[in-house]
Amino acid sequence: MLTLIRNAKIYAPECLGVQDVLTADSRILKIGPDIPEVREYDVQTIDGTGMLLFPGFIDSHVHILGGGGEGSYHTRTPEIMLTDITTGGVTTVVGCLGTDGTTRNMASLLAKARGLEEEGITTYIYTGSYQIPVRTLTGNLIDDLILIDKAIGCGEIAISDHRSSQPTKEEFARIVGDTRTGGILSGKAGVVNIHMGDGKRMLAYLRYVVEETEIPPSNMLPTHINRSMRLLKEGMDYAKTLGGFLDLTTSSDPDYLEEDEVKASAGLKMLLDEGVPEHQITFSSDGQGSIPIFGKNGEFVGLGVGKVTSLYREVRDAVLTDRVGLTQALKTVTSNPADLLKLERKGRIAAGKDADLVLVQEDTMEIDTVMAKGNLMVYKQKAVRKGTFENL
Repeated sequence: MLTLIRNAKIYAPECLGVQDVLTADSRILKIGPDIPEVREYDVQTIDGTGMLLFPGFIDSHVHILGGGGEGSYHTRTPEIMLTDITTGGVTTVVGCLGTDGTTRNMASLLAKARGLEEEGITTYIYTGSYQIPVRTLTGNLIDDLILIDKAIGCGEIAISDHRSSQPTKEEFARIVGDTRTGGILSGKAGVVNIHMGDGKRMLAYLRYVVEETEIPPSNMLPTHINRSMRLLKEGMDYAKTLGGFLDLTTSSDPDYLEEDEVKASAGLKMLLDEGVPEHQITFSSDGQGSIPIFGKNGEFVGLGVGKVTSLYREVRDAVLTDRVGLTQALKTVTSNPADLLKLERKGRIAAGKDADLVLVQEDTMEIDTVMAKGNLMVYKQKAVRKGTFENL
């Protein structure tokens, strides 16, 4: 099947103006004005007039097996479904374990990732867990990265948090070093995804790695950096002085932020205004983790589930509310995570890249159509491809 998207304004993520895009099988074949429609080749045509065309979004932190469980067994959130991902324009996810590395395990994480891939999107995983020593499939972190195709890094490892295993900075550095080595030997990113708590040590362990070892900051991605203004400011300094990367979490209730929490879109604006290089900033959703739900008067009424769809919500809010440039906002979920995670065929609209594409209405910036590896997943705001058990 060939698909021709006509007359869309392309952000690749840089603006390329109004052009056509031709995809063949799972790849982008050609970009240009007035690409001819050859009827003999059974071309499917999509009218992109009045639309913006973006690369498919990359979500680098999703609890695809479910998360939660911190309020006992009944608070464990369910596994994610395909349309929970695709309706938010996300075409690539990286799955991870959370606090619970016992009832959620690496074998199940890998199986879930493979299942989602069979349903149409691109998936990867982090080997490891909150706790150190990390949970692995082979019994060795480096071996996991070399031998398991989908394992591209380690995480999420918790630090500066009461739920962490309270590792020493040397133990933490060893994990980062082993992850880097496994990445080098397998041609992968070798990135450690780091859960940042609100403890007083903040980014001290990451500073230690950069300042006292030979490991570059590109092998570490601290997430939840916007959980407090104090941590965000610490992140600003870490990024500017040591070249560190920062990940802002989008799954929160924007109407009832926790005390001192910073909305991801506003945090992006602050980081850019303070001079943090744009390529060092990413968004991730923390999707399928548990989040508190509050009533109209701010009272706690129960637990909800973090949404992958929040990823684009914060990109959109960054543009429409916080006045961040569209290209800058898009980079946090496209080219920036693609470069950091070494996903060479992702994150950009260019010939030879994967045909992961998102059409949004230019006037409202609402998602209209989503393609993953050349296949329509969402069309005219309706999920047209669903997961195996979503049609029951």
